[in-house]
Amino acid sequence: MASQLDIRRASERFHTRAGWLDSHHSFSFSRHWDPKNTHFGLLLVSNDDVVAPGTGFETHPHRDMEIITWVLDGGLVHQDSEGHNGVIYPGLAQRMSAGTGILHSEKNDSWTLTGRPEHNDPVHFIQMWTIPDESGIRPGYEQLDINDELALGGWATLASGMPGHGNQRAIGIRQKHAALHVARIRPAETLEIVTAPFVHLFVARGSAELEGAKALATGDAVRVTGAEGQRVTGGPDGAEVLMWEMNAAVSMA
Repeated sequence: MASQLDIRRASERFHTRAGWLDSHHSFSFSRHWDPKNTHFGLLLVSNDDVVAPGTGFETHPHRDMEIITWVLDGGLVHQDSEGHNGVIYPGLAQRMSAGTGILHSEKNDSWTLTGRPEHNDPVHFIQMWTIPDESGIRPGYEQLDINDELALGGWATLASGMPGHGNQRAIGIRQKHAALHVARIRPAETLEIVTAPFVHLFVARGSAELEGAKALATGDAVRVTGAEGQRVTGGPDGAEVLMWEMNAAVSMA
């Protein structure tokens, strides 16, 4: 069976705009609901968020979800009910396992932890949610700086629960059928995507072209069913691309 490519343009995403938040949602989220767009593979949420300085998401709950945050610009302060706190910055992979229940906040006020002067810079980040393969686990948190791996070129495994990735330097997630990879693709550089039943490719910045698809701009995504190692090539200014590799899908039964 040939691969099926479903291209989703940035302009087609759901959009939430508040005074402090500018957010684009790849899947149904909050008040935005489309029964035909609730997930792809095991990925339920992929939000592209820009948060104004001094503001953010106040303390709120999560349960039975693996939540990965990837910052593109600025610094995002994370604090949770398990006692974790810190500033997430570009190149620092972060995972929160909600498990039996956790409270956390995410704000653009890094000066409250660093002691540095207040700034007027927004923070831009991608937040992605996938279901765990086991419910009711103990809440957890993990972060890892992968800037050195990204500088080497090619795909860097950002997070994974797949047994085959056990020897790779990545944060762990409680989902044995999913992994998230990232690449900062140079102009005209070509990489192969993984071969997997479900691959979600998202252009976080820049532009790229995926074999079999038209040119992709910032915010565009491709949902590939039956991926067979198609090639993706960086555009004139290169691209930062997030790639979910998934060997299973959410059951809607």
